[in-house]
Amino acid sequence: MKRRTVLKRGGAVGIVGLAGCIGGGSGGQETTTDGTTTPAETTTEETATETTEETETTETTEQSLSGTLKVATYSSFVDAPSSSPGPWLKKEFEKRHPDVTVKYETPDNEVNYYIQQAAQGVDVDADVYVGLNVEHLIRIDEKLGQQALFAPMADQLSNYGHVKEGLKFDPQQRAIPYDTGYISLVYDGTEVEQPPTTFDDLLKSRYEGDLIVQNAKTSATGRAFLLWTINTLGEDQYLDYWTKLEENGVKLLGTWDEAYTAWENGEAPMVVSYSTDQVYANRYDQNMEKHQVGFLNEQGYANPEGMAKFADTDTPELAAAFMDFMLGQQAQGEIAVRNVQFPATDWADLPAEFEKYAKEPENPVTFTYDELQGNLDGWVDSWARQIAGGR
Repeated sequence: MKRRTVLKRGGAVGIVGLAGCIGGGSGGQETTTDGTTTPAETTTEETATETTEETETTETTEQSLSGTLKVATYSSFVDAPSSSPGPWLKKEFEKRHPDVTVKYETPDNEVNYYIQQAAQGVDVDADVYVGLNVEHLIRIDEKLGQQALFAPMADQLSNYGHVKEGLKFDPQQRAIPYDTGYISLVYDGTEVEQPPTTFDDLLKSRYEGDLIVQNAKTSATGRAFLLWTINTLGEDQYLDYWTKLEENGVKLLGTWDEAYTAWENGEAPMVVSYSTDQVYANRYDQNMEKHQVGFLNEQGYANPEGMAKFADTDTPELAAAFMDFMLGQQAQGEIAVRNVQFPATDWADLPAEFEKYAKEPENPVTFTYDELQGNLDGWVDSWARQIAGGR
């Protein structure tokens, strides 16, 4: 995710613009989809911090693994050796399996690159994809029909039972959740004395011009916020609500990066972002009073990320072992801390600092695959025509 970059550079980045400016998001949470066990081996090197439960699981399914595993993902998952999850996962997995090499691939167009390859009949030269969401699956199924890009995996993963039920977003069990974010408000506590607590509050004159949101056509964060309003207010009411929000001076920017930077620079005291904001703020010694998290209607919109095995991989056992490893207790804790997202399982080993600053909504909400399929594009297009001038 890009948030760590913005906080590191503080307010030095210029604002792209307001009111309908559109930027191109890329990477992780900020990419829209428009562009289109066998089990882990246990070795004597297994870390001492692994729990007895996890160790027992891997020992009962031990097997010898070797070869190269090609893992495709978005760039921010691997680009920072000291803070991205990818380098840690590679190092630890290769430590457990000395005859295995993990290689990452980060195509510019992310999963859309593989959808296009499959549609053109080109062989996919990767084994696992990390960074799927429900919108990707809908796009894959719309583009490829019965042609399988990914294969179902759940029954091959010994750690799948630890995945939280409410985060499972693929009815065919191809995509396995490994973390999730919750969309929320982030507000400057030095400016906002009484933060809004409901969607209706945002329409009050006291918050006129106070909120920055992302364009749902060009930002995954903005699209998640739009879906949150539809989920809560209803399909028949959300456009009226957005019209009123626009009348109350909401500022619309193209990407999460642009919106967050504008908020940091004081363009408005509230921005749509993630409920783990204080984890970053604390990590980079920010003014915690400025980084306050607020939930509307006691909700947060869940945006889980998943991983999947390519259907044509020639190393299915290795792919399954890597995915099972990512669901392990230690890996789940590392992914959550490094990706600044919540773990997707019920057993992650999280540090006290993360537990303190990561805010989880009382009532997480989200749309299922079945609810979005056939509706998503229409909802977003209607919103874009009425609120964003079609952009």
